Amino acid sequence: METVYLAGGCLWGVQAFIKTLPGVVATEAGRANGTTTELDGDYDGYAECVKTTFEPNKISITDLMNYLFEIIDPYSVNKQGVDEGPKYRTGIYSEYPRHLEEAQVFINQRPDKERIAVEVLPLSNYIKSADEHQDRLDKCPEDISYCHIHPELLTKYK
Repeated sequence: METVYLAGGCLWGVQAFIKTLPGVVATEAGRANGTTTELDGDYDGYAECVKTTFEPNKISITDLMNYLFEIIDPYSVNKQGVDEGPKYRTGIYSEYPRHLEEAQVFINQRPDKERIAVEVLPLSNYIKSADEHQDRLDKCPEDISYCHIHPELLTKYK
């Protein structure tokens, strides 16, 4: 098993989507690459993300990037859907350089690479989100109306 951290705006929909993907064995809602060891009201630079544990023999970083690009606007800076601010930026974070290299190759091979605003950075810090945010759309399906991810995508790969 390997782990990567995917940021795609509000983590509720991102987690609901990512956990349906073949080869993904676990997800956890959290925050990545902030500057403190605890969350405060300003999030101190954190990006909402989904800690994604996957089987690399079933799904690759390139696959995960393709899936991520299905649910985000890769050109948008600090905004996905109605959510605005640095915590809603997009990115992939990892403790493994080869994950980041593969993600960067994915971006560099795209004809629109100059416009892409998706961060590709080493994971510097991670904090698990509160229980109320874990699998939020399973607990509160009505919250999908707030989400930037189209509901059909949440069942596309099940």
